[in-house]
Amino acid sequence: MMTSDEGVVGKVGRVTGTIAPKKVGEVMIAIRGGSEAFAAYATARDQTIERGERVVVIEYHPPRTVFVSQV
Repeated sequence: MMTSDEGVVGKVGRVTGTIAPKKVGEVMIAIRGGSEAFAAYATARDQTIERGERVVVIEYHPPRTVFVSQV
């Protein structure tokens, strides 16, 4: 089980499901030698981040939600 101090904040991931206003997206992040999917929201609420774009994790909310910004 991952805790908030395991270093998710600051990690770079790739968008696998478009993040848009009022829509949850999906981000894959490298964790523990593999990659894991997280539900993702943009830190700028009016921003759309398309599939394939790189993002950095700004906030982590257990168990599997992140707030991200474009790299």
